[in-house]
Amino acid sequence: MNRKLQAFERLLDIMDQLREGCPWDKKQTFETLRTLTIEETYELADSILKGDKQEIKKELGDILLHIVFYAKIGSETNDFDIADVCDGISEKLIYRHPHIFSDTKVADAKEVEENWEQLKLKEKGGNKSVLEGVPQSLPALVKANRIQDKVRGVGFDWDEKEQVWEKVKEEVNEVEIEIRKGDQDKMEQEFGDLFFSLINAARLYGVNPENALERTNQKFMKRFNYLESKTLKQGRNLKEMNLEEMDEIWEEAKQFDK
Repeated sequence: MNRKLQAFERLLDIMDQLREGCPWDKKQTFETLRTLTIEETYELADSILKGDKQEIKKELGDILLHIVFYAKIGSETNDFDIADVCDGISEKLIYRHPHIFSDTKVADAKEVEENWEQLKLKEKGGNKSVLEGVPQSLPALVKANRIQDKVRGVGFDWDEKEQVWEKVKEEVNEVEIEIRKGDQDKMEQEFGDLFFSLINAARLYGVNPENALERTNQKFMKRFNYLESKTLKQGRNLKEMNLEEMDEIWEEAKQFDK
């Protein structure tokens, strides 16, 4: 037997034994596993950001365990099993890649994505709306990017990417107007519109906004940790320093980034 199939069969056998013999595993349900799965997904995301290949491998194993676990629970109620899960995704991939498994021609990756969204709408039992498949529980930044990807797939997008900057400028102006008025609710709405337009701009220029913001988060944390550490070594307290003193150390921290 193929080594990959042997490894997968071993995991399935272990899952069977755990479900039958382990008190903790026996009492798990779809609902109890859900939050754990979300946590494991974020841990995988962290390992990818770190670029740690061994950690990525480990976290993929944890997520695979969850997939097998859900399938095992599904098989106990005769709703589905791991074979149904594998067959389902295989059929979906074949259907949504007619340029590989049929005679459809595509020019580039962009056209593949557009076909993907169109095919999803045609699937039996599939989404009836372009945006129906966007999970409501996604973090707002990720959701905005996904929404924009979805509507782009059906042609709702700027003719030229440079046009987006006029929209960004327009939203900045509207934020400033509401700030001057002092209307907190309107300010929140306009900041939301501004964020949405900036996410749109990032997408149009091939930048993943989640990754871009996380890089800045990490950079800021690294520099602030330097500022905090150096201040403590000098026997000082950040609260007792003025902004000019902190900026001096902050500039040192920026040099280390380079």
